[in-house]
Amino acid sequence: MLEPSAGGLDDVERLEGRLGHRFNDRSMLMQALTHRSYCAENLGVESNERLEFLGDAVLGLVITARIYQEFPELPEGDLAKLRAGVVNAVVLAEAAADIGLGEFLLLGKGEDASGGREKPSILADSFEAVLGATYLDGGWEAAQPLVSRMFDGLIAEAALGPGGHDYKTRLQELASKVLDKLPRYDITDEGPDHAKRFTARVVLQGEVRGTGEGSSKKQAEQAAALLGWEWLTAHIDESQAESANVSSSERRGHA
Repeated sequence: MLEPSAGGLDDVERLEGRLGHRFNDRSMLMQALTHRSYCAENLGVESNERLEFLGDAVLGLVITARIYQEFPELPEGDLAKLRAGVVNAVVLAEAAADIGLGEFLLLGKGEDASGGREKPSILADSFEAVLGATYLDGGWEAAQPLVSRMFDGLIAEAALGPGGHDYKTRLQELASKVLDKLPRYDITDEGPDHAKRFTARVVLQGEVRGTGEGSSKKQAEQAAALLGWEWLTAHIDESQAESANVSSSERRGHA
């Protein structure tokens, strides 16, 4: 069995904790972490590309079934758009980053030296490979909870439509215009790796103006940003609101 480049068995167990699944066949997990650049330097080792192919299908099925059940009023075209808003390389890379997947990857020396552990394309592909390995090792019962934990919040956000839910971006734009300073987020977490809860506090002008919680950093930040945005829109004067293109209804917190 392959060993992670640093930490050996401890690394495997840490990643299993973050995934919420203990592998019966850990060599399958190791294959999911093996980038083709590592295989080029270690002959006879199989890359994660086949598992990536499987994981892509598993992810698509889980997400499709979820949105089909959650949104019975949506026609086929809208369901496809909703799925595309969740199942894409950007979101997959963010999901991989949320569980710190990059630190566990087996990369070739050159790829590692060039920052491969943080490359969105490698993270996205590796997340799908890990999902494929999880499915082969534990079936639907293991894969479905992993996808739900990582993506349910994103599905709910995407269903609100473009721009309607992204309060982090809206707060950043508004604070930049009226305060000439960007908001800062302080993040803490608690709980086991497979069931962490994150708390985000958004700081404006040196004061905490909103606190949010979620099962991922992104969800917690969005929840905090909503409260920060509501506070800021309620406390800017008319001249600032006009320059920032904020309507009176928005200033009352009813956007």
